[in-house]
Amino acid sequence: MDRQLEETEDRCPATGRVVRRGAVFDGDSGMIGEARRFTAGFLGTVRTDQGRTVPSQVVGTAQLVVSELVTNACKYAPGPCLLDLVFDGDVVEITVWDTDSTLPVPRAGEPGRIGQHGLEIVIALCEGYDVRREPVGKRIKVRLAAGADGRV
Repeated sequence: MDRQLEETEDRCPATGRVVRRGAVFDGDSGMIGEARRFTAGFLGTVRTDQGRTVPSQVVGTAQLVVSELVTNACKYAPGPCLLDLVFDGDVVEITVWDTDSTLPVPRAGEPGRIGQHGLEIVIALCEGYDVRREPVGKRIKVRLAAGADGRV
């Protein structure tokens, strides 16, 4: 079961309002679907309540990225997972924290390999990728372009 964190809004000089929302997931496999729904709901709220343009292709891409990152957290990191989403009009920033301090290593594409393509997918879709070890666990942050033309 997820627990929503407090929503905050900050000002960004370049684009105006920045909208942020986070959630905590308990670590069971159900958190993957919950995180996808949370992401779609957040971006839908931005689109509806804030009157900001979030193309449906961007929503789908954000859901896929969240799904891959949260799946890895579920598979490799026991315990809770944190998801933080930020929308600033130009970029959707997705941050996932988990309890495992082992940093993921992108692998070269191997067409015959079954599984373990999630990080390849994430890196191919994102504009920026950063992973950092934290005092407990690690934090992975990706940035997706959120242009009005739907390009990611």
